[in-house]
Amino acid sequence: MDDIVRNEYMERLWVLRNQNLIKVVTGVRRSGKSTIMLQFQKRLFDENPAATVLSINFDVPEYRFLAENSWKEVYDYVQKILKPNVKNYVFLDEVQNVVEFEKLLEGLFVNSQVDLYVTGSNAYLLSSELATLLTGRAFEINVLPFSFAEYVAFTGKKDNLQKSYTEYVQTGGFPEAIRLSFAGIIYSNQYVHGVFQNIYQNDIQKRHKIYNKEAYLRVVNFLIDSVGSSVSATNIANVLSANGNKITNKSISSYINTLVESYIFYKANRYDIKGKQHLSTLEKYYMVDLGLRNALLGKELSTDRGHLLENVVYLELIRRNNQVWVGKIDDLEVDFVVRNPEGDTQYIQVAQTLQNPDTLARELKPFNKIADHHEKMIITMDYEKGSYNGVKQINIIDWLLGK
Repeated sequence: MDDIVRNEYMERLWVLRNQNLIKVVTGVRRSGKSTIMLQFQKRLFDENPAATVLSINFDVPEYRFLAENSWKEVYDYVQKILKPNVKNYVFLDEVQNVVEFEKLLEGLFVNSQVDLYVTGSNAYLLSSELATLLTGRAFEINVLPFSFAEYVAFTGKKDNLQKSYTEYVQTGGFPEAIRLSFAGIIYSNQYVHGVFQNIYQNDIQKRHKIYNKEAYLRVVNFLIDSVGSSVSATNIANVLSANGNKITNKSISSYINTLVESYIFYKANRYDIKGKQHLSTLEKYYMVDLGLRNALLGKELSTDRGHLLENVVYLELIRRNNQVWVGKIDDLEVDFVVRNPEGDTQYIQVAQTLQNPDTLARELKPFNKIADHHEKMIITMDYEKGSYNGVKQINIIDWLLGK
């Protein structure tokens, strides 16, 4: 099974090529960042076989010794390799492994002969320290595991898209997990479980003091089980404490921040549609990959199908470079308030099926309270398409494939 070219990410990098910016490629481990960088380097060579490319991955044994040195020693190492009087394309993979990497990036950035590309598996890469040093100089490209469209292209499973979608929700979008799923789901689950352990050890435990791993994992499992539901540190603490696992709100908030920082979860804040203001309570969290949910919890797909569908839609909206909030209109909720890069707004409800008239009425009720005329849509697993007073109904697979 050959790697596919992830055109959306590739084109963004190509547009930014030779621009006076640090190209920062972020995302959860094993989502394909390094492969995208290698494919981009190949494209550079295809355009100019004499291109000067320096690529260092601080996560692999042959370069790990560099990450153990000071940023200045790494800087001097790179400087010695750079060629004079030509553009040097410098790629630094998992650069957050270098202590004070911000200074390394700043030093290389000011060299007009360097076009700098970096990757990282932790949001610390774009934390306040780096943002302060490089304000206006960095452009982030956040990489997610395969979309459903990429899954279909990667596997070639085009004949029965409904079956392919079910397998995608079960396996997830980590490229290597998909490869292993052909041998059996047990292999992909074990691989994804290993990905989580890698993230915990390298992106969480090394940067944060986790005194009670069992309590930490209980919070992880609670969030996984609450995908698509509003949560707060207080209600998590209440539930866990009621089950005999006493834990403080402060610890829970800290744990959740580490999970967002390592890209395991994405946070969707609430937005008051009528008041046109952002709200700071009862946010929702969505998993970066549903394969992680299945590997860590081992739940059947029949459990919480609606919330899993909602998770798939959220990730796709993020992939398409939208801003996404959970909508509030009076005492009702709209699953997603979406603003695209052009500034257009869209309202989206997600429902497993609209076959039951009561369900249809429930999904339409928040829309009926919205006074503006922005596009409104309900995404479902139903094959039927339709329109209800201007509200479009669309099948999830058609939507994911851009039909």
